[in-house]
Amino acid sequence: MEIVTNSPAETEAAGADLAARLTPGSVIAFTGDLGAGKTAFTRGLARGLGVEERVTSPTFTIVNEYEGGRLPLFHFDMYRLGSADELFDIGWEDYLARGGVCAVEWSENIADALEEDAIRVDIRRGEHDDQRIITITGGPQS
Repeated sequence: MEIVTNSPAETEAAGADLAARLTPGSVIAFTGDLGAGKTAFTRGLARGLGVEERVTSPTFTIVNEYEGGRLPLFHFDMYRLGSADELFDIGWEDYLARGGVCAVEWSENIADALEEDAIRVDIRRGEHDDQRIITITGGPQS
């Protein structure tokens, strides 16, 4: 599925639409350049799950946890991780076992640790500054 958005609000709305189809244990694996809109899409996921907290990038904390929605949301930033081994060191399996949604930015850094059924979300810049081309593969919308 390919979606073209023309503002951060539309990118968030695309995330909210996907959230409606997520189930406990869903993993969203993001790829895309710095500033492409991965966190904006994740804000939409959170909104779609009913999370009311402010969603921010977990760049320095590795993972931010958001409770209170239909499902918990665990927002990971793997930019600073060098391997899948480091992912397991931070408790990846524990997060998966908690029955929430794991949204993983920079998933290419830990690709060998992700299950084949992860939902892949690639976000690329479009023709103008705010335009994004979002390609979603795998998961419940297929």
